Amino acid sequence: QLQLVESGGGLVAPGGSLRLSCAVSGSTDDIYDIGWFRVARGKGREGVSALSKTGGRIYYSTSVKGRFTISRDITNYTLYLQVDNLVPEDTAVYYCAANTMATITLKSMGVALWYNNWGQGTQVTVSS
Repeated sequence: QLQLVESGGGLVAPGGSLRLSCAVSGSTDDIYDIGWFRVARGKGREGVSALSKTGGRIYYSTSVKGRFTISRDITNYTLYLQVDNLVPEDTAVYYCAANTMATITLKSMGVALWYNNWGQGTQVTVSS
């Protein structure tokens, strides 16, 4: 079992930045992929970015590529998402999630169905 706890969300003006963190504990050796998803009001869950176990594969959605950067500190198993140049459309609850089920393709790393461990989420609001 894994426990994932997100932090770092908040209210930020358009063009601003935040750094989201996800502290992971438990059976981290079981993780195939770990990443970030978001749910905006009235919309479905969107895969934002994900990292494979070795870090050799990185997924970014087209809507955030070039503005968001995923990284990981393996010493304390913390996942980060640096979010820059924020726009109002980035407003959402951001969730950290881990896949401990199977190896998946790069494209599938952005699909929520492949992730079976989820945090409670952190709200990001982009508004002037």
